[in-house]
Amino acid sequence: MVAQLVLVRHGESTANRDNEFTGWTDVPLTLRGRQQAKKVGDILANHQLLFDDVHTSYLQRAITTANIILLEMNQSWVPVHKTWRLNERHYGALRGLNKDAARLKYGVDAVALWRRSYTAVPPLLGETRSDRRYPNGIEPQGESLKMASERLLPYWLTVILPGLRAGRNQLVVAHGSTLRALIKYLEEIADADIDGLEIGNGEPICYTFNDQLQLSDRQYLR
Repeated sequence: MVAQLVLVRHGESTANRDNEFTGWTDVPLTLRGRQQAKKVGDILANHQLLFDDVHTSYLQRAITTANIILLEMNQSWVPVHKTWRLNERHYGALRGLNKDAARLKYGVDAVALWRRSYTAVPPLLGETRSDRRYPNGIEPQGESLKMASERLLPYWLTVILPGLRAGRNQLVVAHGSTLRALIKYLEEIADADIDGLEIGNGEPICYTFNDQLQLSDRQYLR
């Protein structure tokens, strides 16, 4: 059976608005972010997409976006699966820092490398705070995109992919970096080329898989 996978980055968050590194910090959507989520729901409804499962992170900006999308599509009943494996990449000691301020502190080239490279690790946090959402030791002190990909892919392989294999349409509402990592895997993008991939807030991407679960089509939905 042909199955479809739609990837959506959450709507604008307060950290996006303020140009801050966020990572695992749990910030809300702005009014604009809620409007972006509503627009995504309208777009997906206009394309007459029907979902069997929705996957999102433990962070409210993604959860709220997913809920608004489903509400606009009259599909709020569809099961929503939450996992820390879809959380945004952890930006370590950059978390909460304005990006322009980070460039002044660390240098333009260093910040660009930490943001866009596949393997570069940002400055690490000295320690992480206990959070009942996460088992002890799960929250990293900082991640490269490669590290984020390594904790994301087990969820793809054991949860999302079997759904597609069964012909069930899947919606993933997550974050810029984790979606970059997933797209890199799906499209077999080289490590050196990943720096050119940017995922906009509230811009749905639809992948269609054939009966052999091979990628047969990709389109940005409008």
